[in-house]
Amino acid sequence: MMYGWYGWGWGGWIVVTLLMVAFWAAVITGIVLAIRYASGDGQRSQARGAPTAEDVLAERFARGEIDEEEYRRRLTLLREHRSTG
Repeated sequence: MMYGWYGWGWGGWIVVTLLMVAFWAAVITGIVLAIRYASGDGQRSQARGAPTAEDVLAERFARGEIDEEEYRRRLTLLREHRSTG
């Protein structure tokens, strides 16, 4: 007994293979995006290229451009401003 899908030949196998790869790529992409969204990483990815003010301040302290007292004072001001704004 012959079924209709036997007539596809190799073309049918290629189409089915491509559809299966596309399906699993969509599933994996969906899982990755769901994990990123659930972990809050989506919000951080927008500003990933730009360092925060605290990062810049820490770098200046590490390079010795400012002393510890200045670092702590400015860090406190940044955090106070962030919490009020």
